[in-house]
Amino acid sequence: MRVLSESDMRLRHIDPALMKAQWKTEQIFTEYYFTDGQVLVQNNIVKRGQGKKCDYLLTAANLITPLAIVEAKKGYKSVGDGLQQAIDYASILDVPFAYSSNGYGFVERDLLTGKETNLTMDEFPTPEQLWQRYANAKKLSPIQEQVIKQPYYFDRFKNIKPRYYQRIVIDRTVQAVAKGQDRILLVMATGTGKTYTAFQIIWRLMQTGIKKKILFLADRNILIDQTMQNDFKPFEKIITKVQGKDLDSSYEIYMSLYQQLAGEEGEEPFRQFKPEFFDLIIVDECHRGSAKEESLWRRVLDYFSTATHLGLTATPTETKEASSTYYFGEPIYTYSLKQGIQDGFLAPYKVMRVLLNKDLEGWRPEAGTRDIEGKLVEDREYNIKDFDRNIVLNEREITVAKRITRWLKDNDRYAKTIIFCVDIEHAERMRQAMVNENTDIVKDHPKYVMRITGDNKEGKDQLDNFIDVNETFPTIVTTSKLMTTGVDCKTCKLIVLDSNIGSMTEFKQIIGRGTRLNEKHGKLFFTIMDFRNVTKLFADPNFDGEPVQIIEVPPNSGDDKGEDEGEKGEGQPPNDEPTGGTTGEPPIFDPPQPPPPRKVYVKGVPIEISKEHVQFYDANGKLVTESLKDYSRRNILQEYASLDDFIHAWQDADKKQAIIDELENNGVFFEVLEDLAGRHDLDPFDLILHIAYDKPPLSRAERANQVKKRGYLHQYDETCQKVLNALLDKYKDEGIKPFEDMIVLKTKPFDSIGTQVQIVKEFGGKLGYKQAIKQLQAMLYGFDSAA
Repeated sequence: MRVLSESDMRLRHIDPALMKAQWKTEQIFTEYYFTDGQVLVQNNIVKRGQGKKCDYLLTAANLITPLAIVEAKKGYKSVGDGLQQAIDYASILDVPFAYSSNGYGFVERDLLTGKETNLTMDEFPTPEQLWQRYANAKKLSPIQEQVIKQPYYFDRFKNIKPRYYQRIVIDRTVQAVAKGQDRILLVMATGTGKTYTAFQIIWRLMQTGIKKKILFLADRNILIDQTMQNDFKPFEKIITKVQGKDLDSSYEIYMSLYQQLAGEEGEEPFRQFKPEFFDLIIVDECHRGSAKEESLWRRVLDYFSTATHLGLTATPTETKEASSTYYFGEPIYTYSLKQGIQDGFLAPYKVMRVLLNKDLEGWRPEAGTRDIEGKLVEDREYNIKDFDRNIVLNEREITVAKRITRWLKDNDRYAKTIIFCVDIEHAERMRQAMVNENTDIVKDHPKYVMRITGDNKEGKDQLDNFIDVNETFPTIVTTSKLMTTGVDCKTCKLIVLDSNIGSMTEFKQIIGRGTRLNEKHGKLFFTIMDFRNVTKLFADPNFDGEPVQIIEVPPNSGDDKGEDEGEKGEGQPPNDEPTGGTTGEPPIFDPPQPPPPRKVYVKGVPIEISKEHVQFYDANGKLVTESLKDYSRRNILQEYASLDDFIHAWQDADKKQAIIDELENNGVFFEVLEDLAGRHDLDPFDLILHIAYDKPPLSRAERANQVKKRGYLHQYDETCQKVLNALLDKYKDEGIKPFEDMIVLKTKPFDSIGTQVQIVKEFGGKLGYKQAIKQLQAMLYGFDSAA
């Protein structure tokens, strides 16, 4: 009797069991993919890893709340063989019940209680039973159940649905609000859809009527304008942007810069509304100051204290001056950059550390050295923290501009690029240096390079064009602080760091400018070119760690320095760039900043690149520092510790492509192995033997010819010999693919030998043909001698 495949088992046994338990077809999602598969990059070769999928996802009657994961296994497997996988998926997806089945029974893990139960095929719970167990465990009231069951907003024209982590954020937030939690913190990496998630939260809460008046606070006009034009577009009839000092109480949703609503000291326009006017206040980018007791944010939040306060951030602030978790509490969900990259929703990155000679060695002027004004340069040691802040070495920016331009010429002259500089004046000098290195394009397209800083109206007016995926110009922008947040440039492929970044928060925000994916426009990864060695912060566990509260801020503590000063590295003066966003915005931070110290400008100091180091983001979320050859060898040996282990796995595999796919998902790129071997005529088998086990390789042609010379094919009749000879010839050109699927028999030259059915019949049927192919591959790879 033939053993049923997993697909047969599901169709004949598991599907009927679910139907008998009253699960409707629309509640059952099979082969449910919930990630896109990580983008893997090596030597500019890009591949997608396999997305995660569960066999069954079962939802409640509202079709949005997932209740159960079911993993199916073949009949000869034990009933619980898929349970751990089901539990893992249920944990990721925040699903309360996990099941495994081999078609003869179920085993259930209740993740709410930790209990496991064995069930017959007739005992699978109904949707109502699972929902009731879930509601009882969560102690949901009828109104809370009503809120949780409220559907998402769905636009059938855009066909956009929440991703799994967005659904978790929305569900947990809605439940927390329904249960009366008054302060909530959501941590989601840049590019993972915070505002879309906020929209769905607002939609569901308003539809059930428990929240009617909403205030959305941000610190830049561009954040508000983008939100209103995109994610909040369905609210256009009930939403308003606060402008001026007179407030209209007739709207349901209010979008405002917090400084616009707070006004000047003593004005406070928000007091035109009663303290209980708003039911929900959402604070976007809440790391930027809302946690400080004396900040403008807190005046607004403290006044509307009866409202639910929801903080959104990619980078929770935890400093001596402020703590996001102190004000909002521990995040109810964190979706990190690392998780976003591994799921395939965010772009990974390559890091190029470019080390300049004077940055490494420091610079001390010779006696009598004068600056461009003819004044003596102070005799002391200058280092990388001084350059472009206190002293400007003219040749340094020229060297930096040349290296950036060489990257653009080697990769894409029209790759959207952001160059982060020390301050506005540095950004202007870098703009000019980039213009002079790219005059061939600039002469025809004056906006190819532009400066976009807080004091530059012309540059800020071009910000929308820079982030527009359909606009080519500006292509390269120089900036200081203005573009660290709120710039949604989906096609940014190069981020240049030429600023001394001392804050992990600022570093995360800058990296976030490149993490958005846009496959349609060829954006699958981005490159970070680091001239200041600030990417060492990637090694800091806080880069992708959970926020940890450092200090509980007592009332009236601190002096509210503002983010630009308070989060600078030690010894760095405050940045002089206005950060208000578009024209007409009030400055973000209250105290006026002192003017920067006088800079010294020096020409004629030779600046050279001393060293470059390239790293790439691997499948495990780490920057690889070893060579590609060592990295590939290590990944192969992790899977197959010895040569015998690999040969036995290759010999036993029905389809060799499965081994290739698994290794590629673990970061072993066979195109890269070909480059490392310096040959493109090798089978993956030989590439692995050569790179991982230091064995001399044979070409595909050499292997095929060896089989023919041995006379192995003479045991077959003339027709079968023709078929096998043709397969070997195809193997020389195409590799293992012709052996993997009988569909090859429908192509040339096999069609001149006979039909697929006729050819298979010559081998005694399907089993005979497969056995012949298996024996042919054994001879091809020399398993009889190699093992």
